[in-house]
Amino acid sequence: MAGWELRHTRDGYADALLELGERDPRIVVLDADLAKSTQTEKFKLRFPERFVDCGVAEQNLMAAAAGLAATGKIVFASTFAIFATGRAYDQVRNTIAYSNLDVKICASHGGITVGEDGSSHQALEDIALMRAVPRMKVVVPADYYEAREAVKTVAYLEGPAYVRLGRPKAPVLFGDDYRFRFGKAHLMRSGKDVTVIACGYLVHKALEAAEELAGEGIEAEVLNLHTIKPLDRQGILESVSRTGRVVTCEEHTVIGGLGGAVAELLAEEMPLPMRMVGVRDSFGVSGEAEELVEHFGLSARHIAEAARALCDLAP
Repeated sequence: MAGWELRHTRDGYADALLELGERDPRIVVLDADLAKSTQTEKFKLRFPERFVDCGVAEQNLMAAAAGLAATGKIVFASTFAIFATGRAYDQVRNTIAYSNLDVKICASHGGITVGEDGSSHQALEDIALMRAVPRMKVVVPADYYEAREAVKTVAYLEGPAYVRLGRPKAPVLFGDDYRFRFGKAHLMRSGKDVTVIACGYLVHKALEAAEELAGEGIEAEVLNLHTIKPLDRQGILESVSRTGRVVTCEEHTVIGGLGGAVAELLAEEMPLPMRMVGVRDSFGVSGEAEELVEHFGLSARHIAEAARALCDLAP
């Protein structure tokens, strides 16, 4: 699978904002002194009258976003994931979500692949935090096209949403005609021996792992679970009923994220052998993105090992 084109998910976000801004005057974008990094600067240059830089004041950003949404605007609030979900949690929960306001929190630099920025900037708990907030929708796109289409979709879903974007370029998995289906897992590869469920940057790692396993005669089914909340319960259950085993993969703590959501579902509906690939109750460290993927056990090799271990178990 070498030779993939690489593009930023945050560029997909920026391009979606430009498209939305052209056709809908209700679209407003707020940022927290990070417009170059989040790529909202492109919207600022095109629509300066509908862009507000709130400075390094994330709580104020979320409160202002709520106020604008209360007047009928569709507001995109952008900053790094660590600040959007951690520093401004009270405003997100009690001001935005409680009132079911149309604020779309699009947070970049999520996960361990923030890399050299180190532990203080590596959001590893953000999906868990947002999942737990009532009325909040949670989306983690896998590539540029999925990010672009997801943003255009969540813009017109009622109430708040959290869209998690990355820092590094990610392999392009889809094309210009990609159709994003909110709340529906996307089947990337069919298989009969084990289901591998991934989101975001780890979707391409899951595909690489499936290719490795295929060389050993193990057929892995790969699901891109871009929507963490609401969970595609039916899609997941249909897949695992075929394979009888599941590995979840996420660039996030294994506590309360994608793996936790799938485990909760299976515990209620279909208990079966499961492994989680993710960060194990740890803060991040500084280093290059791919070095950290390997260090924290999130690589294709680690995903394949987890799947292989399950397939070695008696059915």
